[in-house]
Amino acid sequence: MEEVQGALDPRDELLSSIAGKVVTAVIVASGDGILSGAAAAAAKAEEIGLGLERILDEGSEIAEGDEVARFTGTPIQVAKAEEDLIGLMAKTSGIATAARDFVKAAGKKPRVVCCAWKKMPPGDREAVRQAVASGGMDHRLSERPFLYLDENIIEMFGGIRESIAAVSGPAAERIFAVQLRGKRASVSKEAIEAAECGAGIVCVDTGVPLDFMEAAFELERAGLRKKVKIAFGGDLGLKDLRNIKKDKFGIEIVDVGKKVVDAPLLDMRMEVIAVADGRDG
Repeated sequence: MEEVQGALDPRDELLSSIAGKVVTAVIVASGDGILSGAAAAAAKAEEIGLGLERILDEGSEIAEGDEVARFTGTPIQVAKAEEDLIGLMAKTSGIATAARDFVKAAGKKPRVVCCAWKKMPPGDREAVRQAVASGGMDHRLSERPFLYLDENIIEMFGGIRESIAAVSGPAAERIFAVQLRGKRASVSKEAIEAAECGAGIVCVDTGVPLDFMEAAFELERAGLRKKVKIAFGGDLGLKDLRNIKKDKFGIEIVDVGKKVVDAPLLDMRMEVIAVADGRDG
Protein backbone atom coordinates (compact mmCIF):
# COMPACT_ATOMS: atom_id res chain seq x y z
CA MET A 1 0.00 0.00 0.00
CA GLU A 2 1.35 3.40 -0.96
CA GLU A 3 1.18 6.09 1.68
CA VAL A 4 -0.09 9.50 0.59
CA GLN A 5 1.42 12.17 2.85
CA GLY A 6 -1.19 13.80 5.06
CA ALA A 7 -3.96 11.44 3.94
CA LEU A 8 -3.12 7.82 4.73
CA ASP A 9 -1.38 6.12 7.64
CA PRO A 10 -0.45 2.47 6.88
CA ARG A 11 -0.74 1.68 10.58
CA ASP A 12 -4.53 2.07 10.30
CA GLU A 13 -4.67 -1.03 8.09
CA LEU A 14 -1.90 -2.85 9.93
CA LEU A 15 -3.67 -2.52 13.30
CA SER A 16 -7.26 -2.76 12.06
CA SER A 17 -7.82 -6.30 13.41
CA ILE A 18 -7.02 -5.18 16.99
CA ALA A 19 -8.47 -1.69 16.75
CA GLY A 20 -10.85 -2.33 19.66
CA LYS A 21 -8.14 -3.25 22.15
CA VAL A 22 -7.00 -1.01 24.99
CA VAL A 23 -3.23 -0.73 25.25
CA THR A 24 -1.22 0.47 28.22
CA ALA A 25 2.31 1.66 27.45
CA VAL A 26 5.16 3.45 29.16
CA ILE A 27 8.00 5.64 27.96
CA VAL A 28 11.26 4.63 29.61
CA ALA A 29 14.54 6.55 29.76
CA SER A 30 17.46 4.80 28.07
CA GLY A 31 20.01 6.99 29.84
CA ASP A 32 20.58 9.39 32.71
CA GLY A 33 19.74 13.09 32.43
CA ILE A 34 17.24 15.89 32.88
CA LEU A 35 13.73 15.72 31.47
CA SER A 36 12.47 18.52 29.25
CA GLY A 37 9.47 18.76 26.94
CA ALA A 38 7.03 17.25 29.46
CA ALA A 39 4.30 19.86 28.96
CA ALA A 40 4.48 19.56 25.16
CA ALA A 41 4.31 15.77 25.42
CA ALA A 42 1.29 15.95 27.75
CA ALA A 43 -0.49 18.29 25.35
CA LYS A 44 0.28 15.97 22.45
CA ALA A 45 -1.04 12.99 24.38
CA GLU A 46 -4.34 14.81 24.87
CA GLU A 47 -4.42 15.74 21.17
CA ILE A 48 -3.90 12.11 20.16
CA GLY A 49 -6.66 11.03 22.56
CA LEU A 50 -4.53 9.06 25.01
CA GLY A 51 -5.39 8.62 28.64
CA LEU A 52 -2.28 10.02 30.29
CA GLU A 53 -1.93 8.35 33.68
CA ARG A 54 1.31 10.05 34.67
CA ILE A 55 4.26 12.01 33.34
CA LEU A 56 7.27 13.29 35.25
CA ASP A 57 7.61 17.02 35.89
CA GLU A 58 9.68 19.33 33.70
CA GLY A 59 13.27 19.40 34.95
CA SER A 60 13.05 16.03 36.73
CA GLU A 61 16.29 14.13 37.09
CA ILE A 62 15.91 10.73 35.44
CA ALA A 63 18.06 7.62 35.40
CA GLU A 64 18.30 4.81 32.90
CA GLY A 65 15.22 2.61 33.22
CA ASP A 66 13.03 5.25 34.87
CA GLU A 67 9.43 5.45 33.74
CA VAL A 68 8.93 8.90 32.25
CA ALA A 69 5.27 8.58 31.24
CA ARG A 70 2.41 6.05 31.31
CA PHE A 71 -0.70 6.16 29.15
CA THR A 72 -3.52 4.11 27.62
CA GLY A 73 -5.18 4.22 24.23
CA THR A 74 -6.12 2.30 21.14
CA PRO A 75 -3.35 0.50 19.25
CA ILE A 76 -3.16 3.28 16.61
CA GLN A 77 -3.07 6.00 19.29
CA VAL A 78 -0.26 4.23 21.12
CA ALA A 79 1.67 3.66 17.88
CA LYS A 80 1.50 7.38 17.13
CA ALA A 81 2.54 8.20 20.68
CA GLU A 82 5.83 6.34 20.30
CA GLU A 83 7.21 8.80 17.77
CA ASP A 84 5.30 11.93 18.78
CA LEU A 85 5.82 11.91 22.56
CA ILE A 86 9.41 10.70 22.47
CA GLY A 87 10.13 13.22 19.70
CA LEU A 88 8.96 16.04 21.96
CA MET A 89 11.12 14.97 24.91
CA ALA A 90 14.27 13.17 23.75
CA LYS A 91 16.07 16.06 22.03
CA THR A 92 15.07 18.74 24.54
CA SER A 93 16.05 16.42 27.39
CA GLY A 94 19.46 16.05 25.78
CA ILE A 95 19.80 19.84 25.73
CA ALA A 96 18.69 20.12 29.36
CA THR A 97 21.18 17.43 30.34
CA ALA A 98 24.07 19.19 28.59
CA ALA A 99 23.08 22.48 30.26
CA ARG A 100 23.07 20.75 33.66
CA ASP A 101 26.53 19.31 33.01
CA PHE A 102 27.97 22.76 32.24
CA VAL A 103 26.32 24.32 35.29
CA LYS A 104 27.76 21.61 37.54
CA ALA A 105 31.21 22.01 36.00
CA ALA A 106 31.13 25.78 36.47
CA GLY A 107 30.16 25.71 40.13
CA LYS A 108 29.69 29.13 41.67
CA LYS A 109 31.86 30.90 39.09
CA PRO A 110 31.85 31.67 36.21
CA ARG A 111 28.17 32.08 35.46
CA VAL A 112 27.36 29.94 32.42
CA VAL A 113 24.66 30.97 29.97
CA CYS A 114 23.41 29.81 26.58
CA CYS A 115 22.19 32.47 24.15
CA ALA A 116 22.32 30.19 21.09
CA TRP A 117 18.64 29.21 21.49
CA LYS A 118 17.87 32.39 19.52
CA LYS A 119 19.54 30.82 16.48
CA MET A 120 17.14 27.89 16.42
CA PRO A 121 14.25 27.69 13.92
CA PRO A 122 11.36 29.90 15.14
CA GLY A 123 9.14 26.92 15.90
CA ASP A 124 11.82 25.33 18.12
CA ARG A 125 13.10 28.36 20.03
CA GLU A 126 10.76 28.23 23.00
CA ALA A 127 11.31 24.49 23.51
CA VAL A 128 15.09 24.93 23.38
CA ARG A 129 14.96 27.94 25.72
CA GLN A 130 12.88 25.94 28.18
CA ALA A 131 15.30 23.01 27.94
CA VAL A 132 18.24 25.30 28.75
CA ALA A 133 16.33 26.64 31.76
CA SER A 134 15.34 23.14 32.90
CA GLY A 135 19.03 22.26 32.97
CA GLY A 136 19.61 25.15 35.39
CA MET A 137 21.32 27.42 32.87
CA ASP A 138 20.31 31.01 32.16
CA HIS A 139 19.52 32.00 28.59
CA ARG A 140 20.52 35.65 29.01
CA LEU A 141 23.92 37.30 29.43
CA SER A 142 22.77 39.39 32.38
CA GLU A 143 20.17 38.99 35.08
CA ARG A 144 19.63 42.74 34.87
CA PRO A 145 18.06 44.53 31.88
CA PHE A 146 20.70 45.03 29.20
CA LEU A 147 21.13 46.19 25.63
CA TYR A 148 23.27 43.98 23.43
CA LEU A 149 25.31 45.76 20.78
CA ASP A 150 26.48 43.09 18.36
CA GLU A 151 29.17 43.49 15.72
CA ASN A 152 26.68 44.34 12.98
CA ILE A 153 25.01 47.10 14.99
CA ILE A 154 28.47 48.46 15.80
CA GLU A 155 29.39 48.33 12.13
CA MET A 156 26.22 50.19 11.11
CA PHE A 157 26.86 52.97 13.61
CA GLY A 158 30.53 53.16 12.67
CA GLY A 159 32.15 51.98 15.88
CA ILE A 160 31.75 51.05 19.54
CA ARG A 161 31.87 54.63 20.80
CA GLU A 162 29.33 55.78 18.23
CA SER A 163 26.98 52.86 19.00
CA ILE A 164 26.91 53.51 22.74
CA ALA A 165 26.51 57.26 22.22
CA ALA A 166 23.56 56.67 19.88
CA VAL A 167 21.57 54.63 22.40
CA SER A 168 22.79 55.94 25.75
CA GLY A 169 19.79 58.25 26.18
CA PRO A 170 16.83 55.87 25.86
CA ALA A 171 18.72 52.97 27.41
CA ALA A 172 20.24 54.81 30.35
CA GLU A 173 18.85 52.33 32.90
CA ARG A 174 20.20 49.30 31.05
CA ILE A 175 23.61 47.70 30.97
CA PHE A 176 25.44 47.85 27.67
CA ALA A 177 26.81 44.48 26.54
CA VAL A 178 29.23 44.91 23.63
CA GLN A 179 30.30 42.10 21.33
CA LEU A 180 34.02 42.09 20.58
CA ARG A 181 35.48 40.26 17.61
CA GLY A 182 38.65 42.26 16.95
CA LYS A 183 37.18 43.60 13.73
CA ARG A 184 38.25 47.25 13.96
CA ALA A 185 41.18 46.82 16.37
CA SER A 186 42.57 44.14 18.64
CA VAL A 187 40.07 42.63 21.05
CA SER A 188 41.91 44.20 24.00
CA LYS A 189 41.71 47.67 22.44
CA GLU A 190 38.02 47.17 21.68
CA ALA A 191 37.49 46.11 25.30
CA ILE A 192 39.15 49.27 26.61
CA GLU A 193 37.11 51.46 24.27
CA ALA A 194 33.89 49.75 25.34
CA ALA A 195 34.73 50.12 29.04
CA GLU A 196 35.69 53.78 28.62
CA CYS A 197 32.34 54.42 26.93
CA GLY A 198 30.34 52.89 29.76
CA ALA A 199 29.82 49.26 28.76
CA GLY A 200 28.96 46.98 31.65
CA ILE A 201 29.76 43.72 29.86
CA VAL A 202 32.39 43.14 27.20
CA CYS A 203 31.69 39.97 25.24
CA VAL A 204 34.81 38.39 23.81
CA ASP A 205 33.08 36.25 21.20
CA THR A 206 36.06 34.69 19.43
CA GLY A 207 36.35 31.34 21.20
CA VAL A 208 40.10 32.03 21.63
CA PRO A 209 41.10 32.04 25.34
CA LEU A 210 44.13 34.23 24.66
CA ASP A 211 41.79 37.03 23.53
CA PHE A 212 39.92 37.28 26.83
CA MET A 213 43.16 36.92 28.78
CA GLU A 214 44.71 39.84 26.92
CA ALA A 215 41.53 41.88 27.26
CA ALA A 216 41.43 41.24 31.02
CA PHE A 217 45.11 42.13 31.37
CA GLU A 218 44.78 45.38 29.42
CA LEU A 219 41.61 46.39 31.26
CA GLU A 220 43.39 45.79 34.57
CA ARG A 221 46.40 47.81 33.44
CA ALA A 222 44.11 50.68 32.38
CA GLY A 223 42.28 50.63 35.73
CA LEU A 224 39.02 49.59 34.07
CA ARG A 225 38.72 45.92 35.04
CA LYS A 226 36.38 46.51 37.98
CA LYS A 227 34.01 48.54 35.80
CA VAL A 228 33.12 45.68 33.47
CA LYS A 229 32.32 42.01 33.46
CA ILE A 230 33.94 39.86 30.81
CA ALA A 231 31.85 37.34 28.92
CA PHE A 232 33.57 34.76 26.77
CA GLY A 233 31.85 32.78 24.02
CA GLY A 234 32.48 30.43 21.15
CA ASP A 235 32.35 26.71 20.47
CA LEU A 236 33.30 25.86 24.05
CA GLY A 237 33.24 22.43 25.65
CA LEU A 238 33.49 21.19 29.23
CA LYS A 239 37.28 20.98 29.00
CA ASP A 240 37.43 24.64 27.92
CA LEU A 241 35.22 25.61 30.87
CA ARG A 242 37.44 23.76 33.33
CA ASN A 243 40.52 25.53 31.95
CA ILE A 244 38.76 28.90 32.20
CA LYS A 245 38.00 28.24 35.86
CA LYS A 246 41.73 27.88 36.50
CA ASP A 247 42.51 31.24 34.89
CA LYS A 248 43.65 34.00 37.25
CA PHE A 249 41.73 36.76 35.44
CA GLY A 250 38.41 35.71 36.97
CA ILE A 251 36.16 35.75 33.92
CA GLU A 252 32.57 36.29 35.05
CA ILE A 253 30.38 34.88 32.24
CA VAL A 254 30.83 32.00 29.80
CA ASP A 255 28.37 31.74 26.91
CA VAL A 256 28.13 28.14 25.74
CA GLY A 257 26.45 27.64 22.39
CA LYS A 258 26.62 24.57 20.17
CA LYS A 259 27.69 22.12 22.85
CA VAL A 260 24.33 22.72 24.54
CA VAL A 261 21.83 23.30 21.74
CA ASP A 262 23.41 20.62 19.54
CA ALA A 263 23.66 18.09 22.37
CA PRO A 264 22.74 14.50 21.47
CA LEU A 265 19.25 13.45 22.43
CA LEU A 266 18.55 11.65 25.67
CA ASP A 267 17.28 8.39 24.25
CA MET A 268 13.94 6.97 25.34
CA ARG A 269 11.88 3.99 24.31
CA MET A 270 8.23 2.96 24.50
CA GLU A 271 7.20 -0.36 25.97
CA VAL A 272 3.73 -1.90 25.76
CA ILE A 273 2.97 -3.41 29.18
CA ALA A 274 -0.66 -4.51 28.83
CA VAL A 275 -3.27 -5.20 26.15
CA ALA A 276 -6.91 -5.66 27.10
CA ASP A 277 -10.22 -5.98 25.34
CA GLY A 278 -12.18 -2.78 24.93
CA ARG A 279 -15.49 -2.21 26.65
CA ASP A 280 -17.30 -3.50 23.60
CA GLY A 281 -14.78 -6.30 22.95
